[in-house]
Amino acid sequence: PLLHLYAAHVIVRLLQIAASFSSASCSIMNVFQDAVCTLNTLQTNASALEQVKRERGHPELQLQAMRGFLQRAGLKVDELDRLNIIHVTGTKGKGSTCAFTEQILRNYGFRTGFYSSPHLVQVRERIRINGQPIGKELFTKYFWQVYCRLEETKDAHGGSMPAYFRFLTILAFHIFLQEKVDLAVFEVGIGGAYDCTNIIRRPWVCGISSLGIDHTSILGDTIEKIAWQKGGIFKPGVPAFTVKQPDGPKKVLQERAEEIGCSLSVCPDLEEYQSEGSLRLGLAGHHQRSNASLALQLSHTWLQRHFLTGFSGVSPAPAFQPSPAMIKGLAETEWPGRNQTLKHGPVTYFLDGAHTTRSMQACVRWFNEIAPQHERNAGGPVVRVLLFNATGERDCGAMLKLLVPCFFDFAVFCPNITEAIATCNADQQNFNVSVENMLTRCLDNQQSWRVLNGQEEKPEAELLIGGGLALVAERHRDTLVFPCILSALQWISQGRDSVLSDPNKCVIPVKPSINAKAALLREAVNIHVLITGSLHLVGGALKHLDPALNS
Repeated sequence: PLLHLYAAHVIVRLLQIAASFSSASCSIMNVFQDAVCTLNTLQTNASALEQVKRERGHPELQLQAMRGFLQRAGLKVDELDRLNIIHVTGTKGKGSTCAFTEQILRNYGFRTGFYSSPHLVQVRERIRINGQPIGKELFTKYFWQVYCRLEETKDAHGGSMPAYFRFLTILAFHIFLQEKVDLAVFEVGIGGAYDCTNIIRRPWVCGISSLGIDHTSILGDTIEKIAWQKGGIFKPGVPAFTVKQPDGPKKVLQERAEEIGCSLSVCPDLEEYQSEGSLRLGLAGHHQRSNASLALQLSHTWLQRHFLTGFSGVSPAPAFQPSPAMIKGLAETEWPGRNQTLKHGPVTYFLDGAHTTRSMQACVRWFNEIAPQHERNAGGPVVRVLLFNATGERDCGAMLKLLVPCFFDFAVFCPNITEAIATCNADQQNFNVSVENMLTRCLDNQQSWRVLNGQEEKPEAELLIGGGLALVAERHRDTLVFPCILSALQWISQGRDSVLSDPNKCVIPVKPSINAKAALLREAVNIHVLITGSLHLVGGALKHLDPALNS
């Protein structure tokens, strides 16, 4: 009896401990969500928005403001030198280049920091240590440390608080310093010269990936003007590398390097590296080869400086024998949402966050290479579906025109809203644009697609979604607009994706007449879905398609 009594006591105690852990877990989650919700207020902070407007005419003020915010957060610019930074910019491929570089150096055993944008599912993805998003407890702890310091000093500075991206950049600096990383890879936000990451004084090496036209209202309307902005991250005596560029921007980058006083080398083709057999890349797409070459040069130069004393910024040889750690790093690199394929039974998703015409060209090339491989193994009819959205000043018409030759059976458009029914999803809230504006943009994209395909507009509009959700019209059997990503995915998959059919997921009602149009999807052996046009769209889709990213 005493033994039984003791066993019962132990069981009760274990249950109490489990309950306390559960309570602590809920508490951590609540505090974390409070931090993210507070962070989101910086998206629409009135004084911050007014400040950004003022600075557009005087971009140099952006770096002055950043220095002030950094000081108010308790950091000094010269402290950032301790982070041994690799600084990377470009129009497309800069994130992939950073991912390759970080993976290579992590394979050498270094403790790495990695700052990138945007996030796909959770804001913590932007700040990574050893390849993993910063944990919720650490994010919350460091968030409030930085936020409270800025909040306490705002009255003495006209009530100003840093905008969303600036705050996250300061937070990344703080976290990497506190966590004592051996090196930090920083991806530029927009441009380079006046981007808030360019407060970095002494990076160890700089890189510029492929250049193209993007963010013209901020960076300029020619590729040469954009190249000037990107070259602004060069620093005196710090070696810099770029991939092969058109003659115009290449000349501008060379002039910037001479003006600033640094060496600039153009990376060789990946095939030129002295390797036994071809180098295998963990990221799909032919365009990743130039990103991988740039990453090899960046990591090689960083290692030279780390292991050799007296390094003076002399460029390494154009091509070299990659070490086993480098080869392994290239092969193991993962970067979700970029040329990513997810197979869920009969439904295969091809995800790529292409959002410029040049990156869309690369996306189409990748899709046209990989989709036929899957179709040959299908053993029956395959339906192709495009799920598209684009934001900001993007040239949607030009991107959609590139997608027309892919021969989609359905073109589906939706805003970057994960679910029409409100849930606790602070990580993906965007207060800078209204839902009405987003839906109007989708309807415009739908009409552009119809024009590009030579389809005449029906005079009447029919609501797709039941239950009182307005502003969603259907004008042709193969083009549809949905109010959120989940409703679009559920209609496309037609209950054939077990992940989307999870009973815990809310099923958004669709009118019977619209479900009737999906007979082709229900009868096909396989459904192939290309999700593109926006990294935010891809991130919202991955939230539903890859539940592990939510944890």
